Parts: sequence; structure tokens; C-alpha cells
Amino acid sequence: MQKSVLNPPTVFNSLQYGFSQAVEVCGGRRLLLSGQVGVDESEHTVAPGLRAQTDKAFQNIEEILVGAGGDLSHVVMMRIYIVESARDEQDEISSVLLERFPNNPPASSWIIVSGLSLPQWLIEVEVEAILP
Repeated sequence: MQKSVLNPPTVFNSLQYGFSQAVEVCGGRRLLLSGQVGVDESEHTVAPGLRAQTDKAFQNIEEILVGAGGDLSHVVMMRIYIVESARDEQDEISSVLLERFPNNPPASSWIIVSGLSLPQWLIEVEVEAILP
């Protein structure tokens, strides 16, 4: 698999938020993950805060990728659903992205929603990965 990120200087600097403007991929197996939230294997929400739920969602994503023979470096696209009540805390999401994708981060869309399946959930993350 060959992957390259595109961040032209003619658009805003998305790297400061932990994502790239575009990702080009050639070859590999495409893996689409269901939306992941901040719950553990017993379906308990890990904490009421956005940071903890974001960390857990990405931990879940990483565990699924490892099970498929990949890791976070294979993620090429993220769709991040953020509940309206957490709109002003988006810097917490950026912090997690910058930690988990320090180099060549995937492309991303961030969508504000009125709610998720359970009222205590603040974030849901879908990813697409290309595995070797």
C-alpha cells in the first residue's frame, strides 16, 4: 500500500488540528469500521467527559485495526460526530488526534449532531483504513 497526504498551502492548516486535507492511497485492502464511542467491552461508558470518551473511541478503533492486521497508521479517513453540548470542547478531540496521528494524519470530517444513540455519549468516530 502506498499512502500520501495532501496539505496544500492554499487551504487552511488542518495539521494543527490533527488531520490532513486529503489522503491518496494506492493498493491495499479497504476496511470500513463502524462508529466507535467511548465504551468498554462491557458496553459501559468510560467517563462523562469528551476527552476520555475520545481516547476510548480511538483505543477501540486501534484494537479493531490490530485484529485485522493493521494499526492507526492505516487510517485514511475519519468522520467524527460530536454532540451539540460538546461543541465548545473540540480542542480535546484535536489533542487526541495530535497524539495518535503525529505524522501524516488521515483526512477528516467533523459533524455536529443533536445526539447519539445514548444520551451520555459525546462523540462517535467512523474510520476507513487501507491495510497492506
